[in-house]
Amino acid sequence: MFVEKLSLPIDTKKLLKELGVDGGGINILASKMQTHIISIKELHVGAANILKQDALSIGADLAVPRGTVIAKTQYVDVLLIVTQKQLEILSKKELAQPFGLREVAKKLTEMVKVKKPQQTKIMGIVNANDDSFYAQSRFRASEAMQAIEKMINEGAHIIDIGAVSSRPNAAFVNAEEELFRLKPLLDLLAHERLNEHVQLSIDSYEPKAISYALERGFSIVNDITGLANDAVCTLCASYDATAVIMHMQGTPQTMQKNPHYESLLSDISSFFQERVQKAEAFGVKEIILDVGIGFGKRVEENLSLIKNLEHFLTLEKPLLVGASRKSMIDNITPSDVSQRLAGTLALHLEAKRNGAAILRVHDVPEHIQAIKIQEALK
Repeated sequence: MFVEKLSLPIDTKKLLKELGVDGGGINILASKMQTHIISIKELHVGAANILKQDALSIGADLAVPRGTVIAKTQYVDVLLIVTQKQLEILSKKELAQPFGLREVAKKLTEMVKVKKPQQTKIMGIVNANDDSFYAQSRFRASEAMQAIEKMINEGAHIIDIGAVSSRPNAAFVNAEEELFRLKPLLDLLAHERLNEHVQLSIDSYEPKAISYALERGFSIVNDITGLANDAVCTLCASYDATAVIMHMQGTPQTMQKNPHYESLLSDISSFFQERVQKAEAFGVKEIILDVGIGFGKRVEENLSLIKNLEHFLTLEKPLLVGASRKSMIDNITPSDVSQRLAGTLALHLEAKRNGAAILRVHDVPEHIQAIKIQEALK
């Protein structure tokens, strides 16, 4: 006899199939092996007591503050601890309950439907400017072509090209200068028809640069302002381009000056919902969401976003994460930008585990290898 403790996360369905469990039992048992911890803030104390009893009745639990049972305070913050199966039951059961539990039930229903992506794509970074924070991502037109071809051979699925630095306190660059920097490379890409071998993404929020790129075969618009400009929405819709909506508090010149959030996850979710609604109203069909690591966030907020990335899967859009060689790594463990590959891989593998569909990276082969090893471990 052998008794073994298995560690999570684990591919539960594969494990059950290997045991020879029948098809119907696999889904039932797998749903009991997936545990969720759900934070609910400012819940009416009456709702908390009802939810506590309903959770206990199906084998789940609700962590509540001391004094909740005697309604010491009118509103409380709680933690719901449930399996996937229990979550499905509660999402239906609470629809009939008072004190705002119907709204809670709707949110739980969204969480029931969440599915992590089957594949994580790698987006390679190429900068056509001289002031990007990482020198080895800066290229001129002919050098950029070699770098792009190298990234494609290494396994990159998308190449993201920009000409304006968005690092904290970066100098402002006008639309004419941005297009002047981009033109040689975009023309060369179009001439070589590289868009037939890899998806091309334009890292810009300026309509002139975006229009020029889309006319030359680009299919993704990576907008750090989150489609603030209506003209960018119109361009994405007209060219049937995918829009990357990124969250940023402030501008690159102001974003790291005492950023503040009432509730980090909720604030960013609300921003995404508003911008997705706007994009869809303009006719944009394909949308990707980027939580904006390092864009108006402190280190602890960046870490929280990566740890709780699954929260944003309820929006039913692919998630992009870009933490590559960013200064948050230096704030955790002092290191020069050239020494941040290991920290980058740690952050990006955690982001992948928590639901990232795309990783924006400087180091393509290292990420391809790390992802293959992580998937093998599952």
